[in-house]
Amino acid sequence: MPKGSPELTASRKEEIVNACEKLYQTMSFKEITIKEIGAVTSFTRTSIYNYFQTKEEIFLALMQREYELWAEEMNEIAKKNETMSADGFASALAHSLEKHEQLLKLLAMNHYDMEENSRPERLTEFKVAYGASLDAVRVCVRKFFPETDCESFIFVFFPFLFGVYPYSVATQKQLDAMRDAKMEFRMHSIYEIIYSCVMQLLGGTK
Repeated sequence: MPKGSPELTASRKEEIVNACEKLYQTMSFKEITIKEIGAVTSFTRTSIYNYFQTKEEIFLALMQREYELWAEEMNEIAKKNETMSADGFASALAHSLEKHEQLLKLLAMNHYDMEENSRPERLTEFKVAYGASLDAVRVCVRKFFPETDCESFIFVFFPFLFGVYPYSVATQKQLDAMRDAKMEFRMHSIYEIIYSCVMQLLGGTK
């Protein structure tokens, strides 16, 4: 890591992650390279290696940021509401993740490769953010639904999130393949999928 102020280091990292985020809107994970990311930053491609050693570390940092932002929103829900109905909480939770489609898209990727190709300190930073999101949801469930088994809710809900994006977003190629395969399948919105899951986990009562 080059010598410099913590502010400069944080700013450089943020710029790299922002560049990755921008490319990810139109390119796939496989298509994006360190070279491509460097081309949309204000410094040289080789400088990126002073902050991130692999492409996977950059994507992990992007996912970390998404988890941090989502956890903040969930903490606000717990802070601003004394009580919530199952319907109200399911709707609020679904809307919060609807705004973080990128997080769901990242979750649909291969985490094993991403984490294996990241340094331990980077992986730890990510796990802190992931843990904070778990805790934020726990706080809501325990506060609003004390009769619900909170850990069972977490055990089902968080793995479930890995499959939301593929069931709510499809390319034309995928849609054509499903049509040609004569599949009985209807795409659902992120909101619909998450709302339905949360309502079932809370017993389906409004």
